[in-house]
Amino acid sequence: MRSLSGWWIIILILLLVDFYVFWALRFLTHNNGEKGRAIIYTLHWLISVAAIAFIIAFPHSRFFAAHTVLRNYIFAIVVGLFFAKLVASTLFLLDDTRRFFIWLMAKIFPKTGVDFTSEENIITRSAFLTWTGFILGGGLFTTLLAGFSNKYNYKVRRVKLAFNNLPQSFKGMKILQVSDIHSGSFTNKEAVNRGVDMIVKENADLILFTGDLVNDKASEMQDYIDVFSRLKAPMGVYSTLGNHDYGDYVTWPSPEAKRANHERLKKVHEELGWRLLMNEHVVLERDGEQIALLGIENWSASSRFPKYGRMDLAYPGTEKYSFKILMSHDPSHWDAEVRPKYPDIDLMLSGHTHGMQFGVENPYFKWSPVQYFYKEWAGLYKTGRQMLYVNRGYGFIGYPGRVGILPEITVIELV
Repeated sequence: MRSLSGWWIIILILLLVDFYVFWALRFLTHNNGEKGRAIIYTLHWLISVAAIAFIIAFPHSRFFAAHTVLRNYIFAIVVGLFFAKLVASTLFLLDDTRRFFIWLMAKIFPKTGVDFTSEENIITRSAFLTWTGFILGGGLFTTLLAGFSNKYNYKVRRVKLAFNNLPQSFKGMKILQVSDIHSGSFTNKEAVNRGVDMIVKENADLILFTGDLVNDKASEMQDYIDVFSRLKAPMGVYSTLGNHDYGDYVTWPSPEAKRANHERLKKVHEELGWRLLMNEHVVLERDGEQIALLGIENWSASSRFPKYGRMDLAYPGTEKYSFKILMSHDPSHWDAEVRPKYPDIDLMLSGHTHGMQFGVENPYFKWSPVQYFYKEWAGLYKTGRQMLYVNRGYGFIGYPGRVGILPEITVIELV
């Protein structure tokens, strides 16, 4: 019952926003011909009703469950339309606030001699603010549609990291990090393969994958094993699990089916030639010197995501190594456990956030809505001698695109 009431609240909000936009639309088109207004109003309500019908059908439709790619595109368009209308409504609300204060001042100071109740003096909307609202909302929606073309637009980001306690033999070592492949979202194998070509071309000494190989099911990787098995490195390819790798977000016919899927996913890592680290560590050696690489299962500070990770299992035995790298999918693990309890972890590598696949990044400014949920959400972070790098993700989920935050291949050079 609670989830049902939640859906009705969403529908009510959608309707309220639609009506608010409609009244602004009426103002802008009041000088249009009757036929033109009828066409505009009909299109507005057809799109609005179609969006609400999708929202109602979304959780129950077998068709959408079977056609996830189509579902994701429609969902992205519906959500994009809602946020576009919300942006426009912000400007409309600003205008209505202005109108209200003019009306209020006329009531408080009636001696102005202006009768705001008469037709000629009625406080009308601002054409400038109304048009600005529609332009900003339309610009946002257009940007989200254009972002569909960026989902395979891989970007190599290069980072040089200096550590005083790094053994001499490891200086100059090139680590390549990949995260959040989400193979269940892919629809263009050739484009994915081009991204893997970019990885192979880097000739990294070590490749590390930090979780979310699939969206939900191990079978999603079946068509991509031949693609990602191409990843090879002299010091090995190591991987960890992310929150999507446990099948927690789909309904299984039985607990046994869910466990079988999880075991199959671990087998996929093996078939890829990757060494999956499950709350454990390995020792990496180079020219007689050694460092420790730790990998844990998903551990999140948020109650919405699982805490399967066990640092108490992965860490013991690494104390004697002067340099340690930790692979942990969720960057919230950094502040919640790693920094306060394990101050000798030199470098932690994470993913998970995708930079929300939406934001602005340039040399002077970095912003994404995800920063209001995650303190560390993309790129490099330093606290004292410890460093965290959050990869923006190779794949995508939900919104089948990228705006401003492009899919990432990270090349880290230890210096």
